[in-house]
Amino acid sequence: MLETQDQDRLFRLHDKLSRELGPEVCACLSDASVIEILLNADGTLWVERSGAPPCRLGSLAPHRAEAALATIAAAHKTTITRLNPILECELPLDGSRFEGLIPPVVPAPVFAIRRKASAIFSLADYVAAGIMSDGQKTIIEWAAANRENILIVGGTGSGKTTLVNAVVAQVSAAFPEDRLVILEDTAEIQCASANAVLLRSCEAADLRRLLRATLRLRPDRILVGEVRGAEALDLLKAWNTGHPGGVATLHANDARAGLIRLENLVAEATAAPAQRTIAEAIHLIVCIAKTGHGRRVQELVRVRGFDGTNYHTEPVEL
Repeated sequence: MLETQDQDRLFRLHDKLSRELGPEVCACLSDASVIEILLNADGTLWVERSGAPPCRLGSLAPHRAEAALATIAAAHKTTITRLNPILECELPLDGSRFEGLIPPVVPAPVFAIRRKASAIFSLADYVAAGIMSDGQKTIIEWAAANRENILIVGGTGSGKTTLVNAVVAQVSAAFPEDRLVILEDTAEIQCASANAVLLRSCEAADLRRLLRATLRLRPDRILVGEVRGAEALDLLKAWNTGHPGGVATLHANDARAGLIRLENLVAEATAAPAQRTIAEAIHLIVCIAKTGHGRRVQELVRVRGFDGTNYHTEPVEL
């Protein structure tokens, strides 16, 4: 009986939210080519599809947008109000990443939906699509096999998470016995491993707290969806103290910028210099970018150490 009631509630939630978001948004959520759906404060909807620039989708009236935001918040047992005007969560319809804002921080409701990937691309698929070379694929596979820590960097919309999914798929297939612990703010990493633990941050437990808990879960590999705060220090320490073979993403435009970005994030946790810790923890940096010809893995860089002044890095290509 309870199971039937839960199914009925879920159906009513999906039906209500689908009506509030409208057919244009719902159609995009079912379109595998869609990457992101955006609502601006002027009521215009925009969509970005793979390999194409954003284009106008239609419009959504402010009252419907605000109703949708309230429905999404209620599904997560929270509220979005003038005193709490920002909503960060997963879209109940399909688990896509959702960011919504209402006045007074914006003139009218705004949201961004990063559509959850419906399929996992393998590293071989990346080669076939011309996103990476066969030599780059070989290097990444070698790094994963030899338990090197891999940092994937790129700008907004560059495809970092999709590439992480490909690397995780490679690890899961090649090392099915490895226990993977995956930490994220929003569930985006897809893992087929039978021996995996998925942790998600919340107000009561941020990524720093989860990383400390992770060390007691006997992980073979620690993976973080995106490093963007003081948790960078905890991750580097974990990778340096008996838990190699991890993967994480970072927002940066190239490999060297990724190292500097890590320094800045670690500085949020400690004033102590972190360059040697970074150089010891990061073995391979993979930089992916969105170009005019689609996404491309632009560089693979091996970190060789830090001499007190500069990082020793070495571009790698077969």
